[in-house]
Amino acid sequence: MGHPGDGDDAASASRGIPGMTSSRHQYLPPTPEDIVETKFMDLFDTPGEPMHLVRGGTLPGITVAYETYGTLNERRDNAIYICHALTGDAHAAGYHEGDDRPGWWDALIGPGKAIDTDRWFVVASNILGGCSGTTGPSSVNPETGKPYGLDFPLLDMHDFVVVHRALLTKLGVPHLHAAVGGSLGGMQVLDWALTHPEDMNQAVVIASSSRLTAQNIAFSAVGREAIMSDENFMNGAFAENDTNPDVGLAVARMMAHITYTSEEGFEEKFGRRPQFDAQQPGFGVDFAVESYLDHQASSFIGRFDALSYLYLTRVMDYFNPFADAHALDRLVATPVRFLVMSFDSDWRFGTAHSRRIVRRLQDAALPVSFREIHAPWGHDSFLLHIPPYLDSVRAFVEQPAVPRPTIRRRRLRKWGR
Repeated sequence: MGHPGDGDDAASASRGIPGMTSSRHQYLPPTPEDIVETKFMDLFDTPGEPMHLVRGGTLPGITVAYETYGTLNERRDNAIYICHALTGDAHAAGYHEGDDRPGWWDALIGPGKAIDTDRWFVVASNILGGCSGTTGPSSVNPETGKPYGLDFPLLDMHDFVVVHRALLTKLGVPHLHAAVGGSLGGMQVLDWALTHPEDMNQAVVIASSSRLTAQNIAFSAVGREAIMSDENFMNGAFAENDTNPDVGLAVARMMAHITYTSEEGFEEKFGRRPQFDAQQPGFGVDFAVESYLDHQASSFIGRFDALSYLYLTRVMDYFNPFADAHALDRLVATPVRFLVMSFDSDWRFGTAHSRRIVRRLQDAALPVSFREIHAPWGHDSFLLHIPPYLDSVRAFVEQPAVPRPTIRRRRLRKWGR
């Protein structure tokens, strides 16, 4: 979930891994055709008509950062929506002017790639509560003129979906060919398909979960505790006091990043290699893996907001759509086809998480394809250029929309007990 990690930078994620390249295969300079820009859209900004949130509270207008790739066709039926992971942003593909780093899912999205922008019109946005251009807890509260801080209302997964849908309306996109997301992005796709299946033909859920385990909640709890225990957190008012909980956010990032890489991946990339030759043992950065984590932490605190980390991880903790016995009811007569994918070395959201989603969908007689991909790089594999993975996504999204067979209500009721 950072640079690299869970939806951030595919090129960085692949560097130093033997046999692995970024989406461009070689580090070629971007061409003018590769250049994209982040745009901004104001939503829910009509006076007296704020956005109402699932857990209560309102937001009087929000700004959404987004990018688009490709062209919406005359029928307006070739749109694909990209949902990002925890620390991702709207910059999913291509290059920004003056920046040689590609978007975080450039392995997947672009001309001739698995999601071919010569064919598809692709929309990617920064989620509500984020910190890359979309309204979040460090945005200014128009009622006080100060950053929201911990006064920002708690969010729910469906709040993200409400904003995605509102953005599509403003962009003139009436229907999606597919919604695609990895990790937290996959959770958004799942929620979207369950609550508004009429919006899409296909849903692609990658390296994700329908319910965090106690271990996953514990990982996030430690990260939040590190942030909130930092003396510079100041009960969430650090921006007002011109400070930042750098130490806590760095520790949260380092610990989380360990969970995004497999043991095999760490061994292959670093092993026990010392950081410096002939160094005397001590409590500094003695090993290459320590230097790597230190670098990830340093780059992370410069680009990500501690409050967004708190709010977004809490949304993930509470996500549990199948706890509702009627969660699948809306899909009964709506032709959404699912692709669920996992990676065999992912121990953050392992294959058992994906199989749980598949079982729920199959029990309701819904059309679902599943594939586990062999890759030794852990959870972050979904960011990388892994041909069997990319080929599977391409083959799935290129299928035309087809009517789903009639679903037997009897089976749906059986699942709901």
